Amino acid sequence: MEGGGRANQRRRTRKDLLQAAGRLMKEGRPPTLEEVAEAALVSRATAYRYFPNVDALLAEATLDMASPDPARLFEGASSSDPVARVVLADEALHDMVAANEPALRLFLASTVQRAARSDGEDGVPLRQNRRTPLIEAALAPTRRQLKPAAYDSLVKALALVLGTEAVIVCKDVLQLSDSEARKVKRWAIKALVEAALR
Repeated sequence: MEGGGRANQRRRTRKDLLQAAGRLMKEGRPPTLEEVAEAALVSRATAYRYFPNVDALLAEATLDMASPDPARLFEGASSSDPVARVVLADEALHDMVAANEPALRLFLASTVQRAARSDGEDGVPLRQNRRTPLIEAALAPTRRQLKPAAYDSLVKALALVLGTEAVIVCKDVLQLSDSEARKVKRWAIKALVEAALR
């Protein structure tokens, strides 16, 4: 099994590529993969290991820029109640999913197809983990109240409730309205946080 340091480096490289693409796109034109690689301080070959083409990179970079920023979301937040804070994170993420649903569905389909074609041996992450930093920021005031194992399990369990996949399950599988989906997810968030704090 590969050490955590190398896996962390790969996650950082992927994030660097997305952020570089976002910065270049804000200049008002779509960059080439070579320009993104140069801005991220990696080789063109490295960029191609993470993204099959420039369109895939730019599509995800657009979604990356639309994702809620944990620091901004909780800046000046007065509540330290973990349920309220996780619900706030979920609402922000749910709103982003609703605003970008067609693009997110295409992105998920592409990721699933790439995973089916890959043996996963190269260790390159297929997608960016944006929800865990959001969940961790929501739980920051509560972290010391939880044992490390309980905190880790809670973060992972909440990652199943927040995000694109949860919205799609609520909509496609359960056939819930948007308001019903939000209500079910709030219930699940409350149950998970309260179970971890017991």
